[in-house]
Amino acid sequence: MEFQANYPIYLQIAEDIKRRIVIGELQPGDKLPSNVELSLEYHVNPNTVQRIYRQLESENITFTRRGIGTFLREDARLQETLRQEIGRKISADYLSQMKQYGFSQAEVIQFLDQPEDLTPVAE
Repeated sequence: MEFQANYPIYLQIAEDIKRRIVIGELQPGDKLPSNVELSLEYHVNPNTVQRIYRQLESENITFTRRGIGTFLREDARLQETLRQEIGRKISADYLSQMKQYGFSQAEVIQFLDQPEDLTPVAE
């Protein structure tokens, strides 16, 4: 995973774990890797992994069983709930950027409906 410089690494990894839940790579009730395993997987400090797991727990995505590990919440709706949250966030970010560039609602809809029909701007 390549990290963005302007966004905390622990949040980027937490977002990647959420992505893995949404695409079905991780399932409700799954045990997540230990701090050491996850730190090796993402090439980060184990303290960063503690922050990741605290973040996910604060968002009610995971829970910790002392001495056993960190697990995904056993909620059949977890995947769809995260999918909807992420979709809304991505959409809001996209619309905000388009608005900053002065695109109208009609133009945004055109980009979404028929991106292949748009003629590239000549340089």
